[in-house]
Amino acid sequence: MNTRRTLSQIGVVTLLALLLAFVSACASALQKKEAAYVAPMEMPAEVEMIGKSVVETVAVQEAGLPSAYEQSVKPVAVERMVIRNANLSIVVADPAASMDAIGKLAERMGGYVVSAVLSQSQLENGREVPRASITIRVPAERFDEAIQSIRAESDRLPLNETINSQDVTSEYTDLASRLRNLEAAEAQLTEIMESAANTEDVLSVYNELVRVREQIEVIKGQMQYYEQSAALSAISVELIANEAVQPLTIGSWQPGGVARKAIQTLINTLQALVDVVIWLVLLVLPVLLAIALMFGVPIFLIVWGVRLWRRRRRARQQRLISPE
Repeated sequence: MNTRRTLSQIGVVTLLALLLAFVSACASALQKKEAAYVAPMEMPAEVEMIGKSVVETVAVQEAGLPSAYEQSVKPVAVERMVIRNANLSIVVADPAASMDAIGKLAERMGGYVVSAVLSQSQLENGREVPRASITIRVPAERFDEAIQSIRAESDRLPLNETINSQDVTSEYTDLASRLRNLEAAEAQLTEIMESAANTEDVLSVYNELVRVREQIEVIKGQMQYYEQSAALSAISVELIANEAVQPLTIGSWQPGGVARKAIQTLINTLQALVDVVIWLVLLVLPVLLAIALMFGVPIFLIVWGVRLWRRRRRARQQRLISPE
């Protein structure tokens, strides 16, 4: 009898939690639909999510539960939650120094450096120049200030600048509603487990309680991610050396487009030919000379000796056959 009562209680609590989650999700979806229909081109300064009061009454006399079970979803006012990120590519005189300056900027603003990389890149003419990239996080309220300070590191306009904004207010509000419903179910399951009479009942309630708590942890993790992303904006900056973007200059003429590529290809070809000549002079010729000394001299001596022997033999034969 106790087992039946316990299982009935678990079923009631689970059903109520699922029903409340469904009602909250429907209310959130309806609100988003109405907002999109009324003002599709405007974003309000504040987003107020007002839930509906849900009252469920379940009479379960056998289970020993109260004659009515009430769970209300109270109106919740949530400020607009926006995640802002930026990607910039700027030209600087010293990428290493600018990377260090941007890192210190993040620390002064109350943020931190996520990653920083300093490397060497090779230009078309074979020259190596420094290149750096850094990703920082700064408080969202100082995002625009940080962007302006980063732009000031260069004396020209950014080569690339992308700013992204993502409004996650509705997603966060939906997660908050689901969290409240799951926490209510967790509290009811805890009460049921405390009143369970035998081991089988305790195990059944415990397994259901573990499942609910796992969902609670997942939702809390998602909410924490949204909170941190909205509180600290990410800015990724690529730092390019001035030399990497300098145009090819011949006297006072600066060819561009196809002409620049053609001239650069010609220069590269001439450099390659000079490199081949240098390799021939400094490597191939000495190797050939060494091979000639190792094998050519012995072969020459052998051939010279054979010819000398043949001449002497012919001379002896002529003396023998000539009359005295």
